[in-house]
Amino acid sequence: MAKIKKVKKIIRLNLPAGTATPAPPVGPILGQAGINMMDFIKQYNDRTQDKRGQIIPAELTVYQDSSFTFELKLPPVSAMIKQVLKLKSGSQKPGVDSAGSITKAQIKEIAQKKLPDLNTNDLEAAMRCVEGSAKSMGIDII
Repeated sequence: MAKIKKVKKIIRLNLPAGTATPAPPVGPILGQAGINMMDFIKQYNDRTQDKRGQIIPAELTVYQDSSFTFELKLPPVSAMIKQVLKLKSGSQKPGVDSAGSITKAQIKEIAQKKLPDLNTNDLEAAMRCVEGSAKSMGIDII
């Protein structure tokens, strides 16, 4: 029977795909957790090589024996919106200045992609989450 490892800590990191480095704040966070940061960064970069240019969150589980596992998540909703609309950033003054507009079909497409990472199985609720992110970025919904 396999021995079950005790979880010491769970760390959530948003890192650039394929190009993560041990520079702060990543290095100190991994160092405090007591894991081999270069080992993690090499594995992360290898697994995200095909997604360069995106921010890919990783949920890192650190065990008592300093070993670790990690799971990759989908990019944040705001990053997905910027990618679909080909924007560099949202509005500097949401509610005053518009950064662009997004259609209900685009919102539905983003919500369907992001659904596995959200704490709901309801597509309508996921769409409202995406709409809220779009509004907070100063993007008009049409």
